[in-house]
Order: sequence, then structure tokens, then C-alpha cells
Amino acid sequence: MKPTERFSDRVENYTKYRPHYPEEIIPFLKSETGLLPSSIIADIGSGTGISAELFLKNGNTVYGIEPNKEMREAAEKLLRPYLQFHSAAAVAEATTLQDDSIDYIVAAQAFHWFDPEKARVEFTRILRNNGWVILLWNERQLDATPFLIAYEKLLHEFGTDYSAVSEYSKRDTIPILFQENGFLLEEFTHRQSFDYQGLEGRLLSSSYTPAAGNPKFELMLSALRTIFDEHNSNGKVDLLYTTKIYYGHLK
Repeated sequence: MKPTERFSDRVENYTKYRPHYPEEIIPFLKSETGLLPSSIIADIGSGTGISAELFLKNGNTVYGIEPNKEMREAAEKLLRPYLQFHSAAAVAEATTLQDDSIDYIVAAQAFHWFDPEKARVEFTRILRNNGWVILLWNERQLDATPFLIAYEKLLHEFGTDYSAVSEYSKRDTIPILFQENGFLLEEFTHRQSFDYQGLEGRLLSSSYTPAAGNPKFELMLSALRTIFDEHNSNGKVDLLYTTKIYYGHLK
């Protein structure tokens, strides 16, 4: 399956149950990079609009670049109230944006799907001088609690290609993007609290879990219910994240 098609049948759950990003990110970027409400943002791999909304709330104009039709349409629906959001059917390596037109390139939960060398050429083309590249990931903590350990075990047991995607996501492509300019890293803690329905939706938002009709689907949900029943506190379980921000210049 092409990376651009992986989430086509996951959009509803992705929109409802994927984590947003810590509110501290915007004040951090204001302090460390000089982010202004007037800064022009290109959100590359903008998906369902989760990351774009973070900047739209700050008053920024955001160009959402997303090749997946279903995810792009979900973002356009979610972000319809923001007149400064502009959606484009394009890819990281060919954004359709004008030369020297962007102050900040943002890629949230998406950069590992890009061709880093081709993306670097394109990002350099569209960035203004001293423009910033911001790469964001919510990285789920794997073993901080007994519930998280059990959840990770479930993914390895039932995931269709979980191990392959996990390894792919960890490829060391970030230095290829920034090259001699280098980059900085900042981390925040983040969490989601779910009842069982929310936890199920969060699980099914992942492209590496079996969908309805797969022989493993019902078995996976049964195992998820068992994990939830064993580990919930007052009807809730927590997914914990380390939110990582890689940021720097390309020129």
C-alpha cells in the first residue's frame, strides 16, 4: 500500500481519536523562532487538519498540502470556519507552492513518509530566507505503565505490519533534511484519556491494525476489551506521549 493511501479507510477514527498537540507548542515557537500571527505556514502532509488548526488558532495563514483525498476532505470540513486555510492536493516533494513564499514548513506525524532528499529540494525552494522547518511527532510511550506495555503487546500480536511501520518511522532521515545546518530538539509530555469506546477508536485509527472483515479483527477487539478491563481506573485509561519538535533552517 502506498503511504499516501494508508489512511483512506481510517479518516473518521483518525479525526476523532488521534492526539492533538500540546498547547505549549505555539508559545515555544514564538519564543524560540519568532513565530508571529502574520507568519505563512505550509503544513506538509496536513492530514485531517489537526496540526493546521494549531497554527490557524494563532491567526496564521496555513497552506495544507495533502495527497490523500479522504483526509484532505476531512480537513477542509473541519477547518471550514478558518478563511486563512488553503487546501491543496499535492505531495511534499512537489507542493505547488510559489518560490520563497513560506515562513514555516510544518510536518506533523508525516515526515517519515517523505523522500527526504527530494523534500529538502522542494522545501528550500518554497522557504523564504531564514525560514524554519518544524517537524512534530507525538511518540507514544511504550512501557511507562502496565497498560501501555499490554497495549504495545497487542499491536505486535495483531498489527498487520506494525513492526515494519515502526521501524520505517524510526529511519534517521532528519539529518538528511537539515544537513550541515543541523537542528534543535525540544520535548513535551502529552496524554489522552479514553473510555473503552475512545480507546477502540484510537486503535482503529492506526493504519497497521486489521480492519473489519479481517479474521483478526474481532479477536483484536476482544483482547483490547480485556486489557481495558484489567487496567482502567474509574473507566479510563491513559495513552502517554512524548511530543518531539525538531526545528531548524535549510538556508
